[in-house]
Amino acid sequence: MLPTMILLWLLLALFLSVSLFYFYLWFYCGLGSIFKEECIQPPRPLVIDKRTRDKVLKQGFSQDKIPPNLDALVIGSGIGGLSAAVALAKAGKRVLVLEQHDQAGGSCHTFQEHGYEFDVGLHYVGQMHEGGMFRVIMDQLTDGQLQWKRLGDQYDSVIIGQKVYQIYAGKCEFPDALKKQFPGEEEAIDKFVTLMKKVARHVPLLAMLKMIPQYLALFLLKSGLLHRLSPVFHLAESSHQDVVGGLTSNKELQTMFSYLFYVQGVPPNDSSFVINALLLHHYKRGAWYPRGGSSEIAFHMIPVIERAGGTVFVRAPVTRILMNNGRATGVAVQRKDKEIHIYAPVVISDAGIFNTYEQLLPPEIRNTPEVESLLTSLQYGMGCFLVFVGIRGTSDELGLKSTNLWIYRDSDLNILMENFSSLEFEEVCEHLPLMFITFPSAKDPTYSQRHPGHSCMTLLTMAPYNWFHQWNDQKPRHRGHEYHSMKMKLAKHMVERAIKEFPQLQGKIDYMEAATPVSNEYYLRAPKGSMYGAEQNCSRYQCEIIRRMRSQTAVPGLYLTGQDVFSSGVAGAVHGGLLCASAVLNKILYIDLFMLKKRLKKRIKQRRS
Repeated sequence: MLPTMILLWLLLALFLSVSLFYFYLWFYCGLGSIFKEECIQPPRPLVIDKRTRDKVLKQGFSQDKIPPNLDALVIGSGIGGLSAAVALAKAGKRVLVLEQHDQAGGSCHTFQEHGYEFDVGLHYVGQMHEGGMFRVIMDQLTDGQLQWKRLGDQYDSVIIGQKVYQIYAGKCEFPDALKKQFPGEEEAIDKFVTLMKKVARHVPLLAMLKMIPQYLALFLLKSGLLHRLSPVFHLAESSHQDVVGGLTSNKELQTMFSYLFYVQGVPPNDSSFVINALLLHHYKRGAWYPRGGSSEIAFHMIPVIERAGGTVFVRAPVTRILMNNGRATGVAVQRKDKEIHIYAPVVISDAGIFNTYEQLLPPEIRNTPEVESLLTSLQYGMGCFLVFVGIRGTSDELGLKSTNLWIYRDSDLNILMENFSSLEFEEVCEHLPLMFITFPSAKDPTYSQRHPGHSCMTLLTMAPYNWFHQWNDQKPRHRGHEYHSMKMKLAKHMVERAIKEFPQLQGKIDYMEAATPVSNEYYLRAPKGSMYGAEQNCSRYQCEIIRRMRSQTAVPGLYLTGQDVFSSGVAGAVHGGLLCASAVLNKILYIDLFMLKKRLKKRIKQRRS
């Protein structure tokens, strides 16, 4: 008896010792993690040659080149689709990404016209400081090849009526600058910053709600335990206006707490406080731009997918998801007058929740009570109107800065944005309610090297889809004189408004093009031209909707990625990709990333000491 007990205790001790040893290797050395310090390689020289870049970004679909024994298919090469594909590739999975456009990258692609280069959807990102979580993520997804240029400390200016305010980067500089511009509002600013920090610390719990089993998430919600767990769930369901209105009655300060309209697209009284707070917190340590332009993101992600045996094809429009006994088994790609069927055990859609359920799946799935109730609780996002302006002269010669400019006609954003969609087109042209101005060429130190003697400006405002919907079934450059005249009228008014702020541009404009919501619908397959996914309103961030808008779908074998899984923008789409990969691999990748971040932070401290 005694020897048996001793043997059992020895076996238990051995088991615990081995477990602790493996825990040590996992925690401190990253054993078993798909994310590794050693994958980060010294950045290679910037690739400028167009042919070399096209081989990566514009590899046309070829049935003969489809990799064998695929582990997963991804519909769409936006940042959400590529992020999911790269994470799976790092786990040893062979992934095929199919893009309907003629180049990969989704809203992160660029285009060139008349010697100018323009980005489409990326204007700047935050949290790229050394050791920051998003920097760690992007380094892992690109093997450290994607380089970033930090914008100046004063990265945003906001014009409200006739007044100009500045946003500064820095933990202390951000609130201190606001206090100097709004004397007497110090308490409100401090409380807002405290809430920002609380949201940033607790936001992983929102992701948790999308990863735990549905039955557990439902139990936590129905029992009331969820809201007791953290205040972030209540703040997610609270309108931004209700929260900031309780902090201050100063309308201009409220606007400064809410000014990032282009991702939200909804007024403060109908947008979640959590998302607004996260956006401001995202940039609190500064703003960054990809060195070489936004197409660098896809350019450095695709090789990671290829090294695992996968590939990314463009001009490969997926017309439907193939089903067998209620399970997703592959996709159909349209090629001239025939369909090509491609099969894999996992199908991932970066096409958005509306396109996936309404366009790619059979009607009987769309009409099931579970899916129908989810879709009816969501709305299409507001469309965007973009103007791309080519300017003679370098940014240095013209005195253009990396600072972005936000313009609001007055301080009540609720009235301003609620009335926007009801305004006649002519009224918007004459009295632009809101506009965003940015100079990508001033943010990217390589722009003048790649496009000598040139610089560029991008203008953005919101635009209801119904302004241009009559041309949605026609191809670009074939929509007729009326369409072109209408869009260029608004574009010219926006350029004139920009010249008021930057008079040195008078007589320097060499090229101008505009993209309407139907342009975005055609090139990006954005439903109703909504570049930022489903509407970012309060309804979307009710805890019941948060738990249901997850990567796993009602169809076995089918997963969602991108902006509709978590939130909008580049960071939101990347997190959507990581949540998707976590679901496919049945592994919480964020734990590995958190441990990696801790190890890197320790090394940074040692290096600096």
